[in-house]
Amino acid sequence: MKALAIAYSNLRRMLRDRSSIFFVFIFPIAIILLVGIQFGGGVRPEVGIYQDGAGGLSDAVVAELEASTAFLTERFDSEEDLITAVERGMVNAGVFLPADMDGTISGGGMAHIEFVARPDGFGTELQTIVTSAVSRVLAPAGAARFAAAETGTGFDEALEVAREAVGSFPGVEVSVSRLGESLFPEGMGRFDLGAPQQLVLFTFITTLSGSAALILSRKLGITSRMLATPTPLRTVIVGESLGRAFVGMFQGTYILVATMLLFGVDWGDPLAALLLLAAFTAVAAGAAMLMGSTFSNENQAGGISILVSLGLAALGGSMLPLELFPPGMRRVAMATPHGWALQGYADLVRADGGLMDVLPEIGVLAAYALVLFALATWRLRRTLTSG
Repeated sequence: MKALAIAYSNLRRMLRDRSSIFFVFIFPIAIILLVGIQFGGGVRPEVGIYQDGAGGLSDAVVAELEASTAFLTERFDSEEDLITAVERGMVNAGVFLPADMDGTISGGGMAHIEFVARPDGFGTELQTIVTSAVSRVLAPAGAARFAAAETGTGFDEALEVAREAVGSFPGVEVSVSRLGESLFPEGMGRFDLGAPQQLVLFTFITTLSGSAALILSRKLGITSRMLATPTPLRTVIVGESLGRAFVGMFQGTYILVATMLLFGVDWGDPLAALLLLAAFTAVAAGAAMLMGSTFSNENQAGGISILVSLGLAALGGSMLPLELFPPGMRRVAMATPHGWALQGYADLVRADGGLMDVLPEIGVLAAYALVLFALATWRLRRTLTSG
């Protein structure tokens, strides 16, 4: 089919451009990583735990850490997986419990519990909390070891006595209450907020920048030569439209898959996420076709496309979460396709929504796309036939 061949040539042209290696593949992921590291701390920090072998004391330490209200916990099956998770920012810190902790401590040895964290996160605060939790568990073990050595009783028996003694001391009861509703779910990952924002931003800006390629094709006579062949005008228009859409879908799908694999972002229902991306890409493709058929200079179109993309991104919530917008600005944001797309991804990523939950957003974006494509088709038909 000729329309698909035209679309594929547009995608191939984008991939052959060396600047695409940076702006399409590297730059979006770098921005998501930086945003997640710097501003993902607004959510509850998470500590990874690797336990090398079970045991009474080791299990007690894990239970104490998992009972903490200061952070979330996640267990890992290997040291390498936990180290990788800390390096990539998937967890804020890692705790490594050695093998045979019980035997080491009861035998008078020193158990080495390792703590690792990134230097640009919650490392210091989390280390203090983890150290306090470990101390609460191991303090009776130290007393039991001393009692066992002095009295000749077994370590396990002395440990039970020490724990009962510690439990008999009156403690401080703390009551915590929360007022209002949280803007974000408690278990949200540090990249779950920034990934949809950058997905929407880069998908739109990459697709809209394709308007310059459409103008260049007209200036170089490529479009005229296609029309000189037995290729109907509608086929050229459909092919160029699909070309913009292919570029946007490639960019968006890459960000979806990369953030899922590298940062553990859960995009929810895959079908809903892709359909929402397709609807938003259609809007961007329609806008690119309209700009490409209106302007006659590719440099002018390229500069304006960047300004328009960044402006809509700022208004639509790609720079600041929609949840932090005042009511007036929230209404302005929902006048942009970015606002509807981000609202849909918020339902999928942060509220565990499905396809039915994002159908309103997909419908609004489809309406945007139909209007833009209708205007772009009318304008491009006039431009191509007038020449």
